[in-house]
Amino acid sequence: MSLETALSTRSLDTGAVLAQAQPWQTFPVTLDSAAVSVMTDLTQVKAATITPGASLRQAEQTMIFQGVRLLFVVSEWPGIEGLITTTDLRGERALRLVQERGLRWAEITVGDAMTPRSKLDAIDFARLNGARVGQLVATLQRVGRNHLLVVDGGGPGVPPRLRGIVSRSQIERQLGRAIDVVPVANSFADLPQMLA
Repeated sequence: MSLETALSTRSLDTGAVLAQAQPWQTFPVTLDSAAVSVMTDLTQVKAATITPGASLRQAEQTMIFQGVRLLFVVSEWPGIEGLITTTDLRGERALRLVQERGLRWAEITVGDAMTPRSKLDAIDFARLNGARVGQLVATLQRVGRNHLLVVDGGGPGVPPRLRGIVSRSQIERQLGRAIDVVPVANSFADLPQMLA
């Protein structure tokens, strides 16, 4: 290729801004729509991550910077240890740690406040493919969660791959209405606050 085929350039104008990624699925859905239409597909959207040793303040800043309300917690890429949401940042678990350990909020780590992998609910991508949005709503209501992870593959000696995530807030945006979900306790320590 010769220099004669080089492309022309220009200077960057004052006030130029970065392009912002849009959610890959933003169209309206009904309860009868395909369930995959409300899944955030991690093969198309980069997962926002943070380490368990990061502070809650760092997690909050990362969420603001990346424009998300949930971070996957990873210590050794690409293994997932849990997730942390905006609700977790100032939720009951974080407040309880402040009281029990005599810490300041800024001293609590993501690992302290996250929902660990063992407490997360997942659905197989193959099952999601044939499902409807209404079935996802029923599943979120049954498990009492705001998120369902979507996994692909896995088997003897092969860990599953986290393919995507379904979030209650994304479904609500696309449905155009709220979904009632009664949260479940993550531990027996959460029960008194949930029953109050």
